[in-house]
Amino acid sequence: MGAFRGASAPTSRRPSKPVLETARVVVPFEDNRLLTQLLGEFDSNLALLEDRLGIDAHAHGNVVILTGPASPCAIAREVLEKLYMRAAKGEAVGAGDFDGLIRHARSEGAISDGQAQVVTRRRVVKARTPMQSTYIRAIEKHDLVFGLGPAGTGKTYIAVAFAAQCLERGSVERIILSRPAVEAGERLGFLPGDMREKVDPYLRPLYDALYDVLPPEKVERDIETGVIEIAPLAFMRGRTLANSFVILDEAQNTTSMQMKMFLTRIGEGSKMVVTGDPSQIDLLPGMRSGLEEAVELLSEVDDISAVRFGAGDIVRRDLVAKIVDAYEKPK
Repeated sequence: MGAFRGASAPTSRRPSKPVLETARVVVPFEDNRLLTQLLGEFDSNLALLEDRLGIDAHAHGNVVILTGPASPCAIAREVLEKLYMRAAKGEAVGAGDFDGLIRHARSEGAISDGQAQVVTRRRVVKARTPMQSTYIRAIEKHDLVFGLGPAGTGKTYIAVAFAAQCLERGSVERIILSRPAVEAGERLGFLPGDMREKVDPYLRPLYDALYDVLPPEKVERDIETGVIEIAPLAFMRGRTLANSFVILDEAQNTTSMQMKMFLTRIGEGSKMVVTGDPSQIDLLPGMRSGLEEAVELLSEVDDISAVRFGAGDIVRRDLVAKIVDAYEKPK
């Protein structure tokens, strides 16, 4: 018995957990007015830092004191300093900017302020996740990009913002936005009103994004003159879309033939972005999504990129990510 006890005793011991070194970091700021803007109402942005990084953060006079594990405190300090510099340049700083820099820092180990961004006269859209940065850079580099993933990842909004940027810079002459209307069969005849009134409800997310990144009067004027065209997928047949930025949204609800038709519309000087959520296919049973097929068939083609977002890339709000996770769990 004695030998047995002697042999077994060491295996019953649990390895001690490493003790994380607690740091206390004091971050000074020169301008109290900018600091107030940086921290948000009732220091809400400090609360976000605490929640995301597991540290304590509080303001005292013109300094912010960070307490907790050294690495998260270093990230918090860098986030505060980067965003203070943005505020000093007159840029608006909000909770989304904090969230974006924290996500990039966790992914890359350090913040390089290399967050990709899209700039229009009305808004600067900064990537809030590393995958959004990848997406923006893919659109910069490639003429055809697929953006796949759940709702709330910014795949459509970023594409519309990039199209607006290209239009303002003169690199394209037109923006063309399209979606499959109602269903893959696009049965619009029974709806009341003219064609725009029939399809508007299905294209509303595209309108919302346009009005957010461009002045409303410009959007209205450009729609009237045809510089911006918003139309159902069926209207793309037989056309060649040159010198345009073309976006197909909700592409998971295209058939194979519809997707082939759309992709072959791209002309000289054009960029095309195709977005969709493969988990939300509304096609009839037995019909394969044209989006899934296209990504598979074109995976080896040069100048085409596919960017896949996950639940971790959802930026709409935390609750949306939790909902997506719940639905994606094995049943």
